[in-house]
Amino acid sequence: MLSQISLAALTVASAAEEHGGEPAVNPWLVGGGVLAFLLFLLLGLVWFGGGREHS
Repeated sequence: MLSQISLAALTVASAAEEHGGEPAVNPWLVGGGVLAFLLFLLLGLVWFGGGREHS
């Protein structure tokens, strides 16, 4: 079992060394998408709570 774990770790390490260069997905694109999604949720929360009276 230990040899299987070592083999898997070695395979992952070699794949990581070969990849190098630019990431497959642009981090700015991911960050912008997450920011837009969170702003959309914030606007939805404000819209939902806008018509309610304060307790």
